[in-house]
Amino acid sequence: MALIDVITWDGGNNQVAWKFPSTNLRLGSQMVVKPGQVAFFVYRGTVCDEIREGTITLKSANIPLLTTLMSIPFGGDSPFQAEVWFINMLSKLDTKWGTPSPIQVEDPKYGIIVPMRAFGQYGFRIGNARVFLTTLLGAQQQITDEQIKQYFRGKVISTIATQIGSLFNDKVSFLNITAHLEELSEGARLKIAPVMERYGIHLETFFFESVNVPEDDPSYVKLKQIKEKAAELNVVGRDIYQLDKSMDVLKTAAGNEGAGSTIMQSGIGLGMGMLVGGQIGQQAGQMATHLPPAGAGAPPPLPQAAPVQFHIVMNGQQVGPFPPAVLQQMIPAGTFNAATLVWRQGMAGWQAAGTVPELAGLFAPATPPPLPPVPPPVG
Repeated sequence: MALIDVITWDGGNNQVAWKFPSTNLRLGSQMVVKPGQVAFFVYRGTVCDEIREGTITLKSANIPLLTTLMSIPFGGDSPFQAEVWFINMLSKLDTKWGTPSPIQVEDPKYGIIVPMRAFGQYGFRIGNARVFLTTLLGAQQQITDEQIKQYFRGKVISTIATQIGSLFNDKVSFLNITAHLEELSEGARLKIAPVMERYGIHLETFFFESVNVPEDDPSYVKLKQIKEKAAELNVVGRDIYQLDKSMDVLKTAAGNEGAGSTIMQSGIGLGMGMLVGGQIGQQAGQMATHLPPAGAGAPPPLPQAAPVQFHIVMNGQQVGPFPPAVLQQMIPAGTFNAATLVWRQGMAGWQAAGTVPELAGLFAPATPPPLPPVPPPVG
C-alpha cells in the first residue's frame, strides 16, 4: 500500500470526530490541521502526540512520543503505522431535544393530572479533546453530533422531567409555566453539564423553547371550559349569567321532540319577555329609590318589595329563579304544572308547585263554576 504524503480532514457539518482512513504514514509527510480542529496520533490504543491547527512536516521532533514508542529513526522518510484522529472543536448550537412521550404531572392549583410535553435545543463543543478521544471513540471510524445527542438522551429527558416536577412542587400551575422557561433552562443546564464534562464535552447552552399540554387532552379541555365560564361570570355579573343559562335551558326544552314542544316554543317569547321585563323593572325600581326627592321636603316613595321568585326543576335541571307571572305563562306550554318541584328562599326543601300558597292560585279553574239551579216560579 502506498505511503501517505498529505494528511488532512475536510470535516462535515455534522461530524465531531473522524479517523484518517489509512495508517501507512511516513516521516516527511505534510499534515494540515484546519482552524477549529485538533489531530491526535494513536498507536496501539495509546493516545500520543497532539497537533494543533496549522501545516507541519512530520518529523520525529514534532511527534516525540510516537517516535519513542515506535523507535522511528531520526530523519529520512522512514515509514511507520499509526492512527490519526481529527477532532472538530467548533460549537454545535442547534441540537434539538423533545420529550418522546408526555410527562404526567399533577397541577398543584387545580388538582388535575396533565400530560406535559417539552421541546428545546442545546449547544455543545468538545472542551477536552484528549478525554473525548479516550472515553467515547473506541473502535468507531467517526462520531456525529446526532450520536452524541443519543448518548446523552437519557440524561436530558430525566433532567427535564425532574425540572418540571420541581416547578410543580413549588406550586406553579401549568397554565403559568411558560413564565418560568428561563428558570427551567438554567436548572437543567447545571444538572446536565457535569455529566457531559466527564467525557470531554462542554455544554454551552440549554434552552426550554416550549412546555405545553395537548389541546385535545380531556383534563385540559375541561379546565379551559371552567376558566371560560369563570371569566364570563366576572364580566357580565352573576344575575345576568344565571338569566342567560336559564334561557338556554328553556330553548333546549323547546327544541325537544314531544307533544308540548310547539306550545313551548310559542310561549318562550312571552315568558322570557316578562322575565326580562321583570328583571329590568326590578333594576329600575332599585334605581328609583336612589333618585333625589321630586320636591323640597317631600318624602321619597315607599320602597316596593321585590317579587318572590322560584327556582324550578325542568328536564331534570334546576332553572330560574322566575317570578310567578312568568311561571303562569309557562303553564299553557306544559312545562310548568302543579306537580313541578319548586323552591324559593325560606323554604325548607323542594315542594310541588300546587302545594305552595303563592303558586296554588295559578292552577285554579279558569272557568266559572256551574250556575246554581233556578228555583221554580211561584205561581
